[in-house]
Parts: sequence; C-alpha cells; structure tokens
Amino acid sequence: MNDNFYKKYFGLVVFFILYLSLIFGFYFDENLNYGAIPDWENTDLPVINDLSINIKKTLLNYESYGHRHSPVYLIFLSLFKKIGISLDGIRLLHLNFSLFLIYFFYKCLVLKFSNIERNILLLLSLSIFLSPTFRSLAIWPSSRLIGLIFFLISIYEFLKFLKTHKKINMWKNVIFLIISSYISPNFSLFIIFYLYYYFRKIEFKNLLGLLLFCLISALPAFYYIFFLEVNFLISGTPGEDIDSPIGLSFNLSDKILIISSILFFHLLPFLLNKEFILDVINPTKQILISIILFFVLNLFFFNYKINFTGGGFFFQLSNFIFSNNYLFYFISFISLMLLINFSKKNIDNFLVFFY
Repeated sequence: MNDNFYKKYFGLVVFFILYLSLIFGFYFDENLNYGAIPDWENTDLPVINDLSINIKKTLLNYESYGHRHSPVYLIFLSLFKKIGISLDGIRLLHLNFSLFLIYFFYKCLVLKFSNIERNILLLLSLSIFLSPTFRSLAIWPSSRLIGLIFFLISIYEFLKFLKTHKKINMWKNVIFLIISSYISPNFSLFIIFYLYYYFRKIEFKNLLGLLLFCLISALPAFYYIFFLEVNFLISGTPGEDIDSPIGLSFNLSDKILIISSILFFHLLPFLLNKEFILDVINPTKQILISIILFFVLNLFFFNYKINFTGGGFFFQLSNFIFSNNYLFYFISFISLMLLINFSKKNIDNFLVFFY
C-alpha cells in the first residue's frame, strides 16, 4: 500500500507543494535573482503597453526601448492586455506557462535515463522549482524562459531522433529550435551543433534540405533586423546606472566565470556520483595547471558588479552572505574543473558549453 502510494502520488504531492511555493512567491513579489522586477518594469512592460496600442509603430521602433530580447513573446503577452486582462493576470498566465519547462525536462530525462526510477527523475525535474532564476523569471514574465521551453522541446525531439533515427524527429528538432530562436535569439547558435551532428549521421540531400529550411526560416528575422534596421540585438542592458549600459563589448571574463558558475548550479546532481567527483578532483597536472592559468587570467579581468543585478545564484549568494566575491571565485574555479571534465569525456559536450 505504502509503495503504491509512493509510486503514484509522491511526485504529485511534491509538485503541489512546490507549485504553492511559487504562487506564494507571486503573491509576495519574490525576486530572488534581483534583476527580474527591473527587467519587467523598465523594459518588458513599456513594450507590452505600447504593443497593445500600436503594434506596427512599436515594432518599427523596438530598438529604442533598449531591449535585447526578441519582441515575439511580448507581442503574445500584449494580446492578453489588449483584451482587458490585468497585468497581474498576465503574470499569472505566464507563471503557469512556465511549468512546461519542468514537464519537458522530465520527458527529456525519461528518454535519456530510461533505466533510472521515474520518481527519481521526477524529483530531479521538480528541483527546477528551487532555482532562483526560474522562480524569478516565472513570476516576472521573461521571453528567456519561454524560449528555453521551446529549446527544451527541441532537445526532446533530438533525443528521440537518437533512439529512433526517424526523420520526423529530426525536423521537429530543428523546427522547435527555430521557434525558440525567434523568442530568444541566443538559442539560434545551437543550430551549429545540430547541423554538425546531422552532417555525420544523415544523407547529404537531407542535410541540404535542413540547411535550406533554416535559411528560409531566418529570412523574416534578417528582414526585420537588417532591412528595416531594427537591430535590437546590440541594445545595451542596464549597468551601474541608467547612463552606463552594458553593450556587446561586455567583459568576456565576466561571462566566462559567471556562466560557468551557473552551469555548475545546474550540474550539481552529477556530483552525487562518487566516481565522477574523484575524476573531477584528480585531474592530470597539465590540465590542472591550464585551468589555474585560465582562471587567474579571467580573475584579473573580472569586473562584474552587484549593481548590474543578475550574475547567477553563486554570485548573488557570495555578495549576500560575505559582501564580496570570494565564494563566487571558488565556485567558478570548481565549475571550470567540472566543465573541463565533461568536455574531456566527449567533444560534443565542449561544443555545447562553448555555444
């Protein structure tokens, strides 16, 4: 009886508790990554308001809003405002849309780790509820989160292709990646990884068809950005103050250390494997020296400030507890060791981290 209850209802109970925590966070205006509220109020909300009034004018002047994310999802949200749904109602709808991230992450895990008990995979999926970034971007609508959902569906179809080798999964993989890219353009880079993989696995005529389809699908974006000259991709994001935006020249060392620490946060479940941990903490002398030199080089140029908001969980935690970056630096170093270990095992892992 107890075993049946555990198998049938345990995951559902945990989901309900964590979902309630997200609803409470919504009610109390939770903002754990510190940047979600200003992003919503200063960049997203003005666009949504103007789109609901005059969509053509807003789109043609989109770069003037200082928004570096695609307007596609904001157009979708503006439709709800146009029919009279309140801003809190729109936020609540977005929060519930965001749950698809957990659902498709679970489906990906089931495909990839079919030999592991489903409840373990479910709990791992539900751990997303604990992510400060997920919670903040679910409570305060963000294109990035919705783009990530479609990107995850793309990964799901890719995993299905690895098992079935059916062309329909290959095409769905690319189509969902294109959708995710129109919502959040940074995902477009992953087409390089997918095409690199398919180049080795499918016939040339099928690869040529994929390439042609991708080029045709990109034409509306090229037209909007280059022909209409609405190049929002180079807009600055807020820096220390409104007069000091961060543009595309943003410090590369900042990105390397911050992104590696964010990846570390999401790769924490792998540290439950004793063999994997021993492999990470016992690198060869050459690899260790290379990591130390690379880390020190990036440390020297690191210039990210708490005023910028964001920076990931460990950056915010380090400054919140110790009012300095020392904990963050330690985690970043461990993160680089972890990523190097993944890359050493499979060159495809390196390509994914590089993108």
